[in-house]
Amino acid sequence: MKRLLLFCFHLCLLAVLHQPLSALDKDSLGVEIAFTSDTQQPMWVEALFLHSNQNTRATDMVFDHILSRKPKALYLLGDVVSLGYRNRTWGRIDHCVNNCRINGIEVHALLGNHDVMGRAQKGESRFQKRFPDHIRTGYVSVTDSVAIVMLNSNFGTLSKVDLAKQQAWYEATLATLDSAATIQSIIVTCHHPPYSNSKLVGSSKSVQQRFVPAFLQSTKSSLFITGHSHAFEHFKKKGKSFLIIGGGGGLNHPLNTSVTKLEDAAADYKPMFHYLIVKRTHNKLLVTSYFLKTDFSGFEKGYTFKTGSS
Repeated sequence: MKRLLLFCFHLCLLAVLHQPLSALDKDSLGVEIAFTSDTQQPMWVEALFLHSNQNTRATDMVFDHILSRKPKALYLLGDVVSLGYRNRTWGRIDHCVNNCRINGIEVHALLGNHDVMGRAQKGESRFQKRFPDHIRTGYVSVTDSVAIVMLNSNFGTLSKVDLAKQQAWYEATLATLDSAATIQSIIVTCHHPPYSNSKLVGSSKSVQQRFVPAFLQSTKSSLFITGHSHAFEHFKKKGKSFLIIGGGGGLNHPLNTSVTKLEDAAADYKPMFHYLIVKRTHNKLLVTSYFLKTDFSGFEKGYTFKTGSS
């Protein structure tokens, strides 16, 4: 039965992906896709150990600046709120997300550890009401012929059946997207980073084992974006980029600076608060991080690169 359902899903996906796309051979004409992560309000216990700096104000400013750019879509990569099961933690984010949607910006999200912390089922239920297109065992959203694969890296909250379902779906979906004429590029996302120099959360070996191999094998996948580490980090493996964009408002994480640290291509770019804009240029992606200035006077363009470029 599960194999039949998976087969039917991919038939539907193929039908959508192989529809004609009149602008496929053109540039994306300025279509922007925004990403941010870790927009949760800091918990008091975290503030005992980490430096706070007008974090909730910074989150509001991140959303406001994204709104001013009017991207086609915004993707929230987990830890949307501090405790997902508590309704009162959602007020500020509800306001920000609703503002985006009212102004024609699609908003999609995936689960982070804070969203399911404490009472996972209740937290997930509140999350699902706000992001009804979300599927806990993975889903795809397509913006401007860029397929964004949204995965659940909260492996401890998934049953063995769900883990197997997500893995089979993920690998089959990448294969389907690689063969789809209407898809120019694939971005894989989850909350926990496969690689990070964060002293608090570090690298996720489970993500390395479950999600990285298929990403590296995929012909159209070039960018893997996560959060969880409250920093901006950029790692390269086999010509592909792994980005961490945990600057949506959480407390900044200290990073490993010893000789054992992973080689970070963005070693000189460490803003406390930031978000990401991605633009498609044919089958490549122009990736730009915008950061909040330390005096909170506004945002500036920061780190930028194009996928496939050295």
